[in-house]
Amino acid sequence: MITLLHLDASARSGRSGIDPHGSHSRRLSARFVAQWKKARAGDRILYRDVGQHPPQPVTGEWIHAAFTKPEAREPWMHDALAESDALVDELLEADLIVAGVPMYNFGVPAGFKAYIDNIVRVGRTFGFDRSRQGLPYWPMLTEMRKRLVVLSSRGDYGYEPGERMAHANHVEPHIRTVFGYLGIDDVHGIAAEYDEFGGERLQASLAQAEQDIDALVAALAKNLEEDLVGA
Repeated sequence: MITLLHLDASARSGRSGIDPHGSHSRRLSARFVAQWKKARAGDRILYRDVGQHPPQPVTGEWIHAAFTKPEAREPWMHDALAESDALVDELLEADLIVAGVPMYNFGVPAGFKAYIDNIVRVGRTFGFDRSRQGLPYWPMLTEMRKRLVVLSSRGDYGYEPGERMAHANHVEPHIRTVFGYLGIDDVHGIAAEYDEFGGERLQASLAQAEQDIDALVAALAKNLEEDLVGA
């Protein structure tokens, strides 16, 4: 059994195809999790909605507390870090992270940025030592062999590498950079486009994304079984 952490970041509460004005990224992440349950019914699923319930943004007090050694923290510091600790605990438990993250103004939604800022934690997800030779920073999750799947939606089209709007895509590149910094570099991405255009192009893009999700679930589940057999 593994643990799958399902994250949603859309400001929209519903799913497209079911609810009026529903979220495409929620539709895609739900599709992935439903297919995963079919393939591996015994796995544990954790869910966190950072779109409807965004984490508190980082404050000066949070930074002070996070960069104070645990044994020296005052009670208020533990309170300041309580939500962050819960988010980090979930991330550490997860073997597979599935994140529905729509593109908002070329980047990630504010709730997901707040999530990122809360899980990038010195001493918990990355290490830092000024006296360390070479790079003073290092990832702490590398040996955990976690996998990340980013399922996105975009109003325009052409954001994949080499396409017309690739230079403006700050969703997947940003997420890959942050999670790679923590030691999670096995990352897969699938996106639906044409939301602002609607019509046949949007429906075709959603259908292709769902087809790609089904294939990715099958491939990841197979790789996981092979890893468990070889362990």
